[in-house]
Amino acid sequence: MKTTQILKAAGGIACVVFALNVSAQTNSASSTSSDTTVGQKVDDSAITTKVKAELLGAKNVKSTHIHVKTHSGVVSLTGTVPSAEDKTAAEDVVSKVSGVASVKNHLKIAAK
Repeated sequence: MKTTQILKAAGGIACVVFALNVSAQTNSASSTSSDTTVGQKVDDSAITTKVKAELLGAKNVKSTHIHVKTHSGVVSLTGTVPSAEDKTAAEDVVSKVSGVASVKNHLKIAAK
């Protein structure tokens, strides 16, 4: 029951963050480089949000210290995970998300 509530809360937070991010990017569109469109930034934000939600819901990944950035569909993972299995599982989960073109896995394995 608590897991469901946590996932619902995380999903709600992700939606709010996504909405704020889209608004901020739309306001700063005139100052971005000419090769990145507002539409691409929105798509990248949506992919980032979906990836974060999938990582939160994945039972085989401890994702509390994983940071996600997306540029033109390429997702970069940074941060730390407790094991090599978590690093591999995170990449597997992310690669299956709709819209992800490729994954750059820069996760570090935390020293025990």
